Amino acid sequence: MDIDVANNYELIKFQDDNAVIVFSTAKNGLNYNKNEKIGLLNLEKIKKNYKLQGIGYLNQIHSDIILNFDGNIRDGDALITDKRKLAIGVFTADCVPVILVDTRLGVIAAVHSGWKGTKLMIVSKTIEKLMHDYGSSANDIKAYIGPHIDVCCYEVSSELVEEFTSEAIYSNIKISNGNKLDLEKCILTQLREKSIQEKNISTTNICTACNTQYELYSYRTCENKQGRMFSFVYLK
Repeated sequence: MDIDVANNYELIKFQDDNAVIVFSTAKNGLNYNKNEKIGLLNLEKIKKNYKLQGIGYLNQIHSDIILNFDGNIRDGDALITDKRKLAIGVFTADCVPVILVDTRLGVIAAVHSGWKGTKLMIVSKTIEKLMHDYGSSANDIKAYIGPHIDVCCYEVSSELVEEFTSEAIYSNIKISNGNKLDLEKCILTQLREKSIQEKNISTTNICTACNTQYELYSYRTCENKQGRMFSFVYLK
């Protein structure tokens, strides 16, 4: 994990031979809310700064809808592409951004996994779609988990905790601490259940609500409720 400071903006980056993965922060007010003019302008800057041909994103609706990117902005919560020099990404301000990279075939996915998407197993289903549509193998998939609200700060209803803990996939996993839910552990469980190797899973270990190292948007704790970070990936 590298920290890239460009134009006074702070970005958290991973990269391998095929792909570049970027998790934005809120340093100096960097905002990617696509419903605001400044957000659209900042998205266009990504194309220019990284010399990309395009940038793809969705109207996120907290679903398990996974789409192969076709150039249109559609409703859903995960995008997949095998096109080079094209970034795809998701917007977050507490939800979990997950990036998947098939390092052998050159296929990438960006996943928005809030509690609804996590409960709907969107990360698992995205891996299944990579396998079905592109022929991906679990051994070749790397996963990157970006900043999100962590179990230390994510308090939910006891009913929601029970909904999660009653799922068979989590039956032997401790995914809660009282009324605090661990979305990352749920997603890690989904990755492991799909046979993604431990060595191929990277996480930033950054809580959007309480970390003091980075400026981040948190819908629960940040004054700017409209602020959004953008997590994206592109093939070189």
